[in-house]
Amino acid sequence: MFIIITASPNMNSSLIADLVVAVHFAYVTIVVCGLVVILLGRFFHWRFVRNFWLRAIHIIMIVIVAIEALLGITCPMTDLEYELRIAAGQQGVSNTSFIARFIHKIIFYEFPPIVFTIAYCLFGLAL
Repeated sequence: MFIIITASPNMNSSLIADLVVAVHFAYVTIVVCGLVVILLGRFFHWRFVRNFWLRAIHIIMIVIVAIEALLGITCPMTDLEYELRIAAGQQGVSNTSFIARFIHKIIFYEFPPIVFTIAYCLFGLAL
């Protein structure tokens, strides 16, 4: 006996939105943890933290976020997730999956935009 599950457009939008928030979380994690690893690597003389491609990709990721913040541009991943949530009929984070709610609690905070702009620029300068 087979059970056939058909996905509604709402379900597809919701799943894609969850995927977008997971990719967003990965991006944030790489930026934050990458900075920590690079700073620790300087202290402990780890050779891999001087790898050109590691540093170039990391700095490009930070610069993109800092430029978005300086120009007042909302992150495209945030916008995409929001639009997908609307398409799925989900208003706010409370109607999302456990994983999406969990990730939102980790990466989204309620502070004035200037706080984030300063933080992103300081991250860029730390490298």
